Amino acid sequence: MTENPLAHRLDYTLAELDDDALSASPLALLQTWLTDAADLPEPNAMVVSTVDGEGRPTSRTVLLRGVDDDGALWFFTNRDSRKGQALVGNPSVSILFPWYALQRQVIVLGTATPLPAERDDAYFASRPRGSQLSAWASHQSQPVASRAALEEQMAEVSARFGDDAVVPRPPHWGGYRVEPREIEFWQGRPSRLHDRIVFSQDGAAGEWVGMRRQP
Repeated sequence: MTENPLAHRLDYTLAELDDDALSASPLALLQTWLTDAADLPEPNAMVVSTVDGEGRPTSRTVLLRGVDDDGALWFFTNRDSRKGQALVGNPSVSILFPWYALQRQVIVLGTATPLPAERDDAYFASRPRGSQLSAWASHQSQPVASRAALEEQMAEVSARFGDDAVVPRPPHWGGYRVEPREIEFWQGRPSRLHDRIVFSQDGAAGEWVGMRRQP
């Protein structure tokens, strides 16, 4: 008999996050955890949550595409999309890395700013051609009559660029740099007595300060 998914219960025993982590660099720890997740499906997938001008929160999964020397996280999208429009009025974001197989998650609170055009161009040029064409074909977040209509838009774009060696970046497509102000590391532990280590930036010194939170 199939188990009721609402009754599923798993005790978390894979790892722990001891008090020594409080003195660690959160940016180095995040990089370590990203490396630990490398063999998982979509290890760089992250849920980005925004709030629009009417106070409506939305979340969606995007892919982490870079971490710069200051620890800022990069992702790319259609800036005319729902998330892009929300970020115009409210650049605050929450990012969640859900590494369920490792019984871990990381939450990053920060502020998103557009990446410069040269960064957008460089990353767009590295994308597979099909993904480049999709960026032109899809009016992200807008209604479409049917799957067939969406595929027709793709066919029109493919015909427009034909055998052109280079597909230019759409003007509405680009990246964001999320500068963290708080990073929480969560490690599942037995009996739901989980580990939560949170790092916040000291506004005066600009240094990271760690503390443990109760689960």
